[in-house]
This record gives sequence, C-alpha cells and structure tokens, in this order.
Amino acid sequence: MALIPSQVLRLAILLSYFSILCNYKAIDMPAHQTYGGSWKFLTFIDLVIQAIFFGVCVLTDLSSLLTKGSENQEQERQLKKLICLRDWMMAVLAFPVGVHTTVLPFILIEMRTTHHRYPSRMCGLAAVCSFAMGYVLWMCWIHNVTGVWVYPLLDQIGPVAKIIFFTVLTALINVYYVLGDILNSYIWDMPKCVQEAGKLKAD
Repeated sequence: MALIPSQVLRLAILLSYFSILCNYKAIDMPAHQTYGGSWKFLTFIDLVIQAIFFGVCVLTDLSSLLTKGSENQEQERQLKKLICLRDWMMAVLAFPVGVHTTVLPFILIEMRTTHHRYPSRMCGLAAVCSFAMGYVLWMCWIHNVTGVWVYPLLDQIGPVAKIIFFTVLTALINVYYVLGDILNSYIWDMPKCVQEAGKLKAD
C-alpha cells in the first residue's frame, strides 16, 4: 500500500506547479517583456502543460470520488471523457515535452501510480509532430516579427543547419513519445504477464 495516496500526490504536484508559475511570472526578465512574452520559451510552455495536465488529473480524481457508487450514466460518460483527456495529455504532451525539463520525476510518479491508455502509435506520433511543428512555426513567426531568434544558437547557424536543428527537435520529441509508450507498457503490462504466468503454473 502506498505511503501517500496518489490523489494527494497529484494535488500536491498541481499546487507546486501553480507556485512555480506564479514565481516565474514574477521574475522581471527583459525577454518576458518582448514580443511573445514567456510563451516564446518551451520551458514555460511545458510548465503550463504540466499544470493543466495535473489539473485534469485532480479533476478526474474528484469526479471519480463523486461518481463512486452512483448509477448515473451521464456522470459515468463525463468521467470516461475526463480519463480519455488525461491519458491523451499524458501520452502526447506531458511525457514527451516534460522530458525537456526537470519535471520528469513528477511524470514518472504519475506514470507509476496510474495506468494511462496510450492512443495508437500512428495517432500519437501525428499529434506529437503537430505540436513540434507548431512550436517551430511559432519560433519562425517570432523571428519574422522581431528579427531575433528565441534561442541565440539559431543566430549563429545557417539555413541548412536550422532545418537540421528543427528536424532533430521534431525527431527527438517523437523518440520521447515512443519511450513513454514503451515505459508505460513495461510498468503496467509486466505485472499482468507475471500474474498470468503464475496462474498457468498453478493450473
């Protein structure tokens, strides 16, 4: 039995993200005052994603408690939708983008305490690619407006190197998605295999 219930852990993580975001916005950095503000940076976008994801997790926990023992089919449908949204966010955004920063321990705790159903590999990778390309286009748009790249490295390299950089960025987030899918399967499918093997031996 877990020392701390997973619901309490998720609530604590959510509150910590709200605290981090509030402190982040309070920092007076010149870059935050320019076009795009904090939204230029993948680190900030990731913090927002994590806060929204754990917010959905907490909302799912509350809905699950409220519908426990209830025979209201509409409430059950709404709960299933929340669970689907939670699992989709975990697979496509929270884990692949969260590997980008130090939020990984929180994501691993969530993965270990709750089983998440991943979408099909093709749908998942398509969604992850859409996010990566969306961020690349956002960086290019900011450069088009301001004449300055979000990351100084991009000022130092040529057009071909930029294309390679953006391609590697997209490929990397796809690798993180596949890694999350494999890790999730390993955590949750292995115990089932062990149990089934035990049953076969008992028979």
